[in-house]
Amino acid sequence: MVEAVHCVALEKEFGDGQSRNLVLKGINLTVPTGELTLLVGPSGCGKTTLISILAALLTPTAGNVRILGEDLNRMADHARVSFRSANIGFVFQQYNLLPALSAVENAAVPLVIQRVPRRRALARAAEALATLGLGDRLDALPRTLSGGQQQRVAFARALVHDPKFLVCDEPTSALDAEAGQLVMRLLRDTVVRPGRAVIVVTHDERVFRYGDRVIHMSDGRIDRVAVRSEVLS
Repeated sequence: MVEAVHCVALEKEFGDGQSRNLVLKGINLTVPTGELTLLVGPSGCGKTTLISILAALLTPTAGNVRILGEDLNRMADHARVSFRSANIGFVFQQYNLLPALSAVENAAVPLVIQRVPRRRALARAAEALATLGLGDRLDALPRTLSGGQQQRVAFARALVHDPKFLVCDEPTSALDAEAGQLVMRLLRDTVVRPGRAVIVVTHDERVFRYGDRVIHMSDGRIDRVAVRSEVLS
């Protein structure tokens, strides 16, 4: 098993003194590549804080975290930013699409930021959108797309630089049941592949069956991990 994520005794606290709040309390976690991992648990249990650390957006207070074999604790801030832009994709709970840009322009934004020539960036974005079933909506503005289609544009934007690790925060929360199931099928059938790990935060029990493993959290700790056979049964 190739590890995309390896955390040991991970802790994260906010504030100090009487306002100190320990959000993560000794997390030990391994996430393999080639699988879809679901992270579940009640609101406030630390899921978003954990994935923010895994996506190199936050630094832990204590413990060790390795992503794709790299020790994030040892990275300077600028190195962490470069590592994230090259290797990690992040899908936010809200789509965060730029309303004045077309679908293909939105999907190309990460490459434009990396100074990839515009023509090449748009071509790669078009390929990503076509893979996700939006090849016929490249020029559509976000307001003309359904919620499920906007979410797929957000996925294309997160995937356009071909990351090895994709982190998704509640990707189905704003979708109806049918659109949510479609998004999860796309994730499982199209986005997950050998060499890439995908971790999804969700409250939606209807999508648990798409996970290769389900990590249950509560009160800043991991309670248990269920593999796919256990989830389906």
